[in-house]
Amino acid sequence: MTIMNTQKIIDALAVLREKKPLVVNITNYVVMNNTANALLALGASPIMAHSQQEMAEMMSFSGALVINIGTLDSVWTPRMHFAVEQANLNNKVVVLDPVGCGASQLRTQTARQIAEAANTLIVRGNASEIIALAGENAQSKGVDALDSSDSALGAACYVAQQYQCSVVISGETDYVVTKDAQYQLNNGHAMMPFVTGMGCTHTALTGAFAGIGEHSGVAATAILGVAGEIAAEQSAGPGSLQMNLLDSLYQLDEETITRRLKLTINA
Repeated sequence: MTIMNTQKIIDALAVLREKKPLVVNITNYVVMNNTANALLALGASPIMAHSQQEMAEMMSFSGALVINIGTLDSVWTPRMHFAVEQANLNNKVVVLDPVGCGASQLRTQTARQIAEAANTLIVRGNASEIIALAGENAQSKGVDALDSSDSALGAACYVAQQYQCSVVISGETDYVVTKDAQYQLNNGHAMMPFVTGMGCTHTALTGAFAGIGEHSGVAATAILGVAGEIAAEQSAGPGSLQMNLLDSLYQLDEETITRRLKLTINA
């Protein structure tokens, strides 16, 4: 995996908009519309596919698989496991969003099982979810993180090593841990957590970049941070932020990314 810098992030966005990778999403009921619109605005092609009957076919021509356990139940779990099997057979990346990991045994166990099963994996979660996935005590309130993102760095390093994956920690400061480097990103806005599914959108965008070979999670983190920052500056509150974020993703260009991105790399 190469070290990601600002120019490589810009290049990845250009490739994504040219290739329009298909992202298969097994995601929760709350965010299907949000994440589909964000993927479209970015330039990717979303599909919300949940049926086992079509999953083998879908994974044969998709770019990546996104699994989000936000509305987990006994019907969804076997579908998720089957989808991971098909992703493995087709050498596709699995992007896992362990929503609420640590809030219940079901969520924690399912997240760990999916992480263990995926051959090529990116994990994107908040600090509490990453800490719980690593098997440490986390402070969580439902799906919300009460831990700071920097407090999850040790857990992220453990998860990255345990599952041979990249780990993205969302928070006031975003961190990405890969086998080659640690990245710190300081974009975004304090209003963003007040829009439901913002983290889920982050995960979906990570899947889009994975679909064109960017397996670190850095590009999606950078793009969403910059777009969210711009959107918040134009928004009176969370309602308009949700709308303006789509416009920001759609309009984002090289000059804006270069000027705004706050990226620190520790290789």
